[in-house]
Amino acid sequence: MVFNTGAALLDAIVLAIVSKDQEGTYGYKITQDVRNVIEISESTLYPVLRRLQKEECLEVYDLAFDGRNRRYYKITEKGRVQLNLYKGEWEGYSQKISRIFEEAHI
Repeated sequence: MVFNTGAALLDAIVLAIVSKDQEGTYGYKITQDVRNVIEISESTLYPVLRRLQKEECLEVYDLAFDGRNRRYYKITEKGRVQLNLYKGEWEGYSQKISRIFEEAHI
């Protein structure tokens, strides 16, 4: 993708992906789902997950899987409020950008 992804947009994408599963989802799956939308490395994503946890938008728990622990991330109520804010902002922003492109003479 040629467009830069800012921190707020990355937060919004991560919160949206995590919110899809009520029981939460694990880091590797989050990485794969985010990569379906934007190019990102695990070294970029895990600090985002830690920050969202610190901001109480995500909660974390571990479950045993194939003899080792797998870390799961689950959206909190505060995270849902933040995601709702991001969705509203994105709708207005993306409509304005789309309108500019539609009006462009190519």
